[in-house]
Amino acid sequence: MSTMNTPDNDSLLRFMTCGSVDDGKSTLIGRLLFDTKTILADTLTQIERTSKKRGMEAVDLSLLTDGLQAEREQGITIDVAYRYFSTGTRKYIIADAPGHEQYTRNMVTAASTANLAIILIDARKGVLTQTRRHSYLAHLVGITHIVVAINKMDLVNYDQAEFEKICADYLAFAEHIGLHRAGHQISFIPMSALNGDMIVDRGDGLDWYQGPTLLEFLESAPPAHSEKGEPFRFPVQFVCRPHASDDPELHDFRGFMGRIESGEIEVGEEVTVLPSGHTSKVKAIQIGDEQLPSAITEQSITLLLEDEIDTSRGDMIVKSSQSIEPVKQISAMVCWLSETPLSTARTYIVRHTTRESKAKVGEIAYKVDVNTLEELPAQGLVTNDIARISFKLAQPLMVDPYTENRATGAFILIDEATNNTVGAGMIEA
Repeated sequence: MSTMNTPDNDSLLRFMTCGSVDDGKSTLIGRLLFDTKTILADTLTQIERTSKKRGMEAVDLSLLTDGLQAEREQGITIDVAYRYFSTGTRKYIIADAPGHEQYTRNMVTAASTANLAIILIDARKGVLTQTRRHSYLAHLVGITHIVVAINKMDLVNYDQAEFEKICADYLAFAEHIGLHRAGHQISFIPMSALNGDMIVDRGDGLDWYQGPTLLEFLESAPPAHSEKGEPFRFPVQFVCRPHASDDPELHDFRGFMGRIESGEIEVGEEVTVLPSGHTSKVKAIQIGDEQLPSAITEQSITLLLEDEIDTSRGDMIVKSSQSIEPVKQISAMVCWLSETPLSTARTYIVRHTTRESKAKVGEIAYKVDVNTLEELPAQGLVTNDIARISFKLAQPLMVDPYTENRATGAFILIDEATNNTVGAGMIEA
């Protein structure tokens, strides 16, 4: 395992957990919350009482997620459960996604904002079809840090040989789908979520394993946007013109408001407004009434430019040295979310950052069988299908490949008749 840098204090890590029904995912999440002492006292009392009613001597930590399982049994399968906890080092958001094939769209939704994925494997069963499916989906949505948590090691007598065999099998598969390559990290941790071995505490049964515990790994995982230099991308959300102000200085105020999706910017740097291509320099950066010398990714700011440029919502401001060409045709991997099948005869709306464009399906190159990972011919798509599709756009979009920039490489498809979200896409180079 490669060494990872210690993140900034209080940095946020979004990660997802996935696995089959019986591999201990609920117990893992419960153990993580319990051993980090982030369970409220009344919640702990309740699950202790329920555990005793069921005749259990120890607290059943999987009860912490039973509410979500009950909802799924009642047919409520759309929602992804998010759990929040923090340690002295950083804050975490766990996306707890269902893992069955019919919930592919749910997992894609959960994974789209995650920086790291924990893929559980039952030590007794090894790499299964479901393991391969989860890994492919994590790879598809651009997660570059994978923790393969080989759970239930207590049921194989903490056998190191069993652990190493599963590691070798998984690496062979990861090589096949391109998951094991430069820029990606795959780490393996043996554990027993039931007994608490290698979750927060090391436990007594895995003396032969010298790597970090799960929590140690999470504590040292790099925050989003920190591992490589990213181009400055600032989609304009709103143009601020306070006409009614009594302050004469504000009569000429023209600020472009939005969220920095990637990169950083400083006062005085030259920028280009797309799609027009006009250039200017940054005159000021503001957050509320505060003037800033610079701003970074995920800050919501107001940019003021030295020149009067016709700019509106949906335009994108970039550094002139990092400019991109607006495009009117894109090719993307699309996960179909809707119960209504995709129709190549219909017009859809592509919503990309703050910009929208009508779009027609050009070609469905293939769809992916998420179980076998085969590429199959397709004339249309139904719920949970994943396919490579090209689109012809009515308005130009400013895009990056999804593998280089998740914010400007992603879009959603809207049904213009119902305004429902019907698909989610990841743009290819």
